[in-house]
Amino acid sequence: MIGPHSHAEWEEEQLGKALDLRLLRRLLRYARPYWPLLALALLLSGGISVIELALPYITKIAVDEVLVLPWVEIRSSTPPLPGAIVLEEGRYLVREADLPSDLVGEFERTGALGGRWLLVPLDSRESAVALQYPDLFLATPAGYAIPEENLKALPRAEVWRLRAPQYRLLGLLALVFLGFLLLRFGLAYGQIYTLQYAGQRIMFDMRREIFGHLLRLPMSVLDREPVGRLVTRATNDVAAVNEMYTRALVNLIQDFFMMLGVLAIMFRLNPWLTLYLLAFAPLIAVLAFAFRRIARAAYREARKVLARLNAYLAESLSGMVVIQLFRQELRSLRRFEEISQSFFRAQMRTIMAFGLFGPAIAMMQNLALAFLIWYGGRGVLAGAFTLGGLIAFTSYIRNLFQPLVRLSEEYDVLQAAMAAAERIFMFLDMPKEPSGEKPVPKIRGEIEFRDVWFAYNDEDWVLKGVSFRVRPGERVAIVGPTGAGKTTIISLILGFYRPQRGQILIDGVPLAELDLGEYRRQVALVPQDVFLFSGDVWDNIRMWNGGLGKEEAERAAKLVGVHDYILRLPEGYETDVKERGMRISVGERQLLSLARAAAADPKIVILDEATAHVDSHTEALVQKAMEKVMAGRTTIAIAHRLSTIRNADRVLVIHEGKVVEEGTVEELLAKKGLFWALWQLQFAGARDSPR
Repeated sequence: MIGPHSHAEWEEEQLGKALDLRLLRRLLRYARPYWPLLALALLLSGGISVIELALPYITKIAVDEVLVLPWVEIRSSTPPLPGAIVLEEGRYLVREADLPSDLVGEFERTGALGGRWLLVPLDSRESAVALQYPDLFLATPAGYAIPEENLKALPRAEVWRLRAPQYRLLGLLALVFLGFLLLRFGLAYGQIYTLQYAGQRIMFDMRREIFGHLLRLPMSVLDREPVGRLVTRATNDVAAVNEMYTRALVNLIQDFFMMLGVLAIMFRLNPWLTLYLLAFAPLIAVLAFAFRRIARAAYREARKVLARLNAYLAESLSGMVVIQLFRQELRSLRRFEEISQSFFRAQMRTIMAFGLFGPAIAMMQNLALAFLIWYGGRGVLAGAFTLGGLIAFTSYIRNLFQPLVRLSEEYDVLQAAMAAAERIFMFLDMPKEPSGEKPVPKIRGEIEFRDVWFAYNDEDWVLKGVSFRVRPGERVAIVGPTGAGKTTIISLILGFYRPQRGQILIDGVPLAELDLGEYRRQVALVPQDVFLFSGDVWDNIRMWNGGLGKEEAERAAKLVGVHDYILRLPEGYETDVKERGMRISVGERQLLSLARAAAADPKIVILDEATAHVDSHTEALVQKAMEKVMAGRTTIAIAHRLSTIRNADRVLVIHEGKVVEEGTVEELLAKKGLFWALWQLQFAGARDSPR
């Protein structure tokens, strides 16, 4: 047998690939209804990427076209380029952007490359400055030229006048830069809102499907699954999948296109420098592969321990009364600390993996940046590379490496999502409760067991060849020692389990062929431990049955004698009974359970130790209410208090999974068998006899 905790651990260990395409396809099914939103988010991400690529280029233009003088002096016996401006014999002015990079390198090696100049057209308004300071300017056929060092001799106001076109261009570039930033803010807001909205809708759909599947699981599964782990499926695991939708997938696509765009611009600016920088890519790939292996094992362990932690916490909260009663607080705390410490260690292994990968990628980025400054700086000094291009390269190298840095975070999210998805789908792939399809219009209430054998585990038989028949409207009590199989018979009648051998028939039809939903609408169970849901008294009697009005619920409450008590509650029938009905006493909860059964108007009533936890006075009230509920209905009653079965038409005595005696109370007492022995144990010394 796989116990609750061992089964949880088994499930957590059954994790497959780090990126399972089969799981990914199943996950994308939930995103299909929201593909327009996700497509819009991708478009917005594309707009953000375009802006991210444009901003460094604007900076390049500002540096090369405004901050750096565009004309350079070339000392040569012949014009270096067609259209070169003659300064004097052997000295020419050419626009730096027009010079091929190989020619710039040659001029640098031969010492022919001179300083930078500013050229003022002859017919421009700025030419007045040149006429005012003729000693600082050199007249040429194309305009007035002034070397960079002479600009420092001009008053600041004259420099502003002289470079007015560049300042206007600089202002325009600044406005464009600011506009792009504002546009990026709007696109980012739209992307985040769209993604989060789609993610929340996907989470809603997944949780609804998980809970809907949970409601249709067979009781054999629910009996062995820890509550905490089932809660984790619908909360933590769904949240992990949502992170994949809202972060990992879209960011991975956005980062992919960002890297393509960055590489395209970098190759256009300087192909050789780009190729040199790409030499760092294999090192990053090795780091990513190593991180993937370490992170996978760490995440698997962390999720496994988290399931144990949730299961133990839910178990402790449910059994807090017992823990405090038996003074087990210290032991429970120590056990919780042990599991928490295991979770802490597992989480720290995950953090270590992430903590190593992020800085390692950052170190690669800084090494690449250092190489860029060294190699690109030499190119700028040699005139083979513009200063604006170098500055743009430093931004682009960050844009190239930043997705790789984010890869650790996105892989973190993706790994957690894959692990969570695998557990979710393992849960959703559990077979639903088997049910027949034969409609059940209205049953008469006949129940028959034919040679029924049943075991919860393998062939550890709880029931062995049980056979009996209950006529419509008959009251049958089932008694026997603890562990004899009484509650198992009830579970089989309710369809919670199916026998391995034999048949259970309802009105002569095998229960396995009936639609369980329709069948259970005509069966009412009054359990030993009554469960009341959070909500008012109305809802707990009607069980949210829209076809059952308040009048019927009140009539049922009056029938079982709980109406007057309900009216004494602070808000009467609208009083919130709180979780599990803790504001109401055990006896009153039992009466409400009987009212719930009466309101459903069942054909079969099952009473499972309905008076086990009440005092003698309350037992009398409950017994009286049960008589009213059982009237005219087939009734199966399990009882340890034999005084509660005097009015039964027939008694079945179960021992070690078999029906060992059957008959009325008087007949069984006369036989002096097991029933007589049980009777004597309860009423020894008391002058009590059946009436």
